Amino acid sequence: MDVGIYQLRDALHKAEELELDLVEISPKANPPVCKIMDYKKFLYEQKKKQKEIKAKTAKVVLKEIRLGPNTDEHDFNFKLKHATKFIEEGSKVKVDVFFKGRSIIYKDKGEYILLRFAQALEEIAKVERLPKLEGKRMIMIMAPKK
Repeated sequence: MDVGIYQLRDALHKAEELELDLVEISPKANPPVCKIMDYKKFLYEQKKKQKEIKAKTAKVVLKEIRLGPNTDEHDFNFKLKHATKFIEEGSKVKVDVFFKGRSIIYKDKGEYILLRFAQALEEIAKVERLPKLEGKRMIMIMAPKK
């Protein structure tokens, strides 16, 4: 196929002759740029490229672990084991301490539990968001280290 500058009639005739489509690539250029190609094949390849790009993007999964301000040692270790598994899978972990009723007076206990949780996972995860009280919940987000 020869490359060159054609008038519109010539370009359409050439496209018909080759049984291809005349596609406008850059309409704002002066003169507008057109290309002779198989348009259906072009669309198919574009869709295929988009699918590849979408497949390559990492999907961020956020897993949640809920604790109470008076969580005892065994439950803490049980939840810690789950968090370790989630982080090793590549997921982010949202750890929250839920305060029911009057247990809101133990905010310091909640923060202590979250910081202890972060310290236990410091080898494999980093704290993305420090403990912060939002309503009746104290939330901390951890992400896996690269």
